Amino acid sequence: MRPYASLMRIDRPIGTWLLYWPCAWSVALAGVQGEWILYGWLLLGAFAMRSAGCVYNDIVDRDLDRRVERTRLRPLASGRVSPAAAWVLAIGLSLIGLVVLLQLPRVAQAVALISIFPVAAYPFMKRITWWPQAWLGLVFSWGALVGWPAVTGRFELPALVLWLGSIFWVIGYDTLYAIQDIEDDELVGVKSSARALGSNARIGVGVCYLLAVAGWAAALWLVRPDWFALLALLPGAIHLAVQVARANPNNGAKALALFRSNRFTGLLLFAGFLVVGLSSAG
Repeated sequence: MRPYASLMRIDRPIGTWLLYWPCAWSVALAGVQGEWILYGWLLLGAFAMRSAGCVYNDIVDRDLDRRVERTRLRPLASGRVSPAAAWVLAIGLSLIGLVVLLQLPRVAQAVALISIFPVAAYPFMKRITWWPQAWLGLVFSWGALVGWPAVTGRFELPALVLWLGSIFWVIGYDTLYAIQDIEDDELVGVKSSARALGSNARIGVGVCYLLAVAGWAAALWLVRPDWFALLALLPGAIHLAVQVARANPNNGAKALALFRSNRFTGLLLFAGFLVVGLSSAG
């Protein structure tokens, strides 16, 4: 079972958390009351769909992965798992996602289903554009569009603004992640924001995080137009600022650690969105 667990990245749950947090933020900001099980369903959905996405990504990238030192031992690249078996696993995980989808209101279901198209296109973006991180931002922030209608049954502007802010958060942290692969990416011709920014990667990450905070602040303002409410973002914003201060485009190990610290950023922001959402609903 170990190769299949590796395909799903069970040993690296950071991706599940990063996919989940925008869902949880949106539910919290919508002021969910009494439906706390929704957080559990969305966490299960984030786990299943992130795992399915990893399997699909490895299917598409298996030939490329064989040429990169960090990924050459992945189950598909090394031949420990066949493409057919990987497809069966991806479909099985997607069926778990379907179970979660059926728990949501129809508007939320429709919004979630639309994400299939950008998800399917993502593995090819690094072959096309220098900014595949921007496309990942569209995908990994999609939960912000789903969480709000999952609570209210309606798609409204705060969810859209929250999603836009979250896109820049993803671009920022995935640029940090891409720093560790710069040399291998150059060797095989894979594009990334880290390669595009080069020595300016820290500035680029800082600009993305600043735009993310601005987007989240706008979403908070739409829900509760009170300057005091914006203080809910302060702990998360400080955490992002520390990441920027510590980032080093020439230190892949440190960049990876900073990338992983975003699971805690997500928790800090969730606490802020929950306080504002519940106070506004009340």
